[in-house]
Amino acid sequence: MTPPQPANPSAARTPPCRPEVTRLAPSPTGALHLGNARTFLANWLLARQRGWRIVLRIEDLGGPAIKPWAAAAAIDILQWLGPDWDEGPLTQAADLTPYTRAMEHLAEAGLAYPCSLSRQEILAAASAPQEGSQEVRYPPELRPAPGPARFESAGANWRFRTPDGQVAIEDGFAGSLQLRPLETIGDFVIWTKRGEPAYQLAVVVDDARQGVTQVVRGDDLLDSAGRQALLQRALGLPAPTWTHLPLVLGDDGRRLAKRHGDTRLDRYREAGVPVERVLGLLGWWLGAVETRRPCPLAEVATGFELGGVPAGPVRFTPEDDAWLLGGG
Repeated sequence: MTPPQPANPSAARTPPCRPEVTRLAPSPTGALHLGNARTFLANWLLARQRGWRIVLRIEDLGGPAIKPWAAAAAIDILQWLGPDWDEGPLTQAADLTPYTRAMEHLAEAGLAYPCSLSRQEILAAASAPQEGSQEVRYPPELRPAPGPARFESAGANWRFRTPDGQVAIEDGFAGSLQLRPLETIGDFVIWTKRGEPAYQLAVVVDDARQGVTQVVRGDDLLDSAGRQALLQRALGLPAPTWTHLPLVLGDDGRRLAKRHGDTRLDRYREAGVPVERVLGLLGWWLGAVETRRPCPLAEVATGFELGGVPAGPVRFTPEDDAWLLGGG
């Protein structure tokens, strides 16, 4: 007897849908602070609401800025805060092969070239660094003649030959954007003279090989989304869905930093602040809690909606610090 056939024969051959994947990606350059925690918590809440898998990736490329103790400290403080993950921790620095292969492809295609110009030489021909950044726009007038190049990993920075034109970004929070990387940053570094990939290349390669489809991070990296989209196209890699959230600022309206005092999560834990108090502040900043009050992670998760996140940056005030430490 012929076995019964499915109503839609092709359905029997259709593999099950793969889950969406996101990543928590701390860089071990120092201790995690309240601003980092808010972004990581939002990422985790979205993932658990929507059924995404979570990869923990330690972005340990960055030369002398990397602190040997910071990776373990980041994992430890995330576990204290409550977010978990499904895979990892994965690291970058142990194997540079995937990034080297990407560079070889870009160089052979004439899309990357070595650059030995100093910062002072670039400044002489370029605009001032972007506000809040140490980057200097590299104008296309300084490029070598187009053509394939042979990639060598040490001795010079390698730059991406940034094409002119707009890069359209559909962001889950910021909406539709048109970015122009050639105008804002020019030909950006993708491999450093230290012999390792720069952030822009490393994150693109890692997101592709780890199956990342959802990127949730601070909106200080919106401009990076344009650069990364160009690299993804050049390497034939899929683009993730972007969600860039407003940052936590200090009381002076500037990005949260040491000048605003010690906002490290470790400081509050060591002072005996209950994790529910930290979560209550973060949940309030994310619009998941109606007022600043101690709150367990499950309650923050219940109240969180992406549409409820404030449209602009939130400010960490001295009153917030006093409240965390039990003063209110």
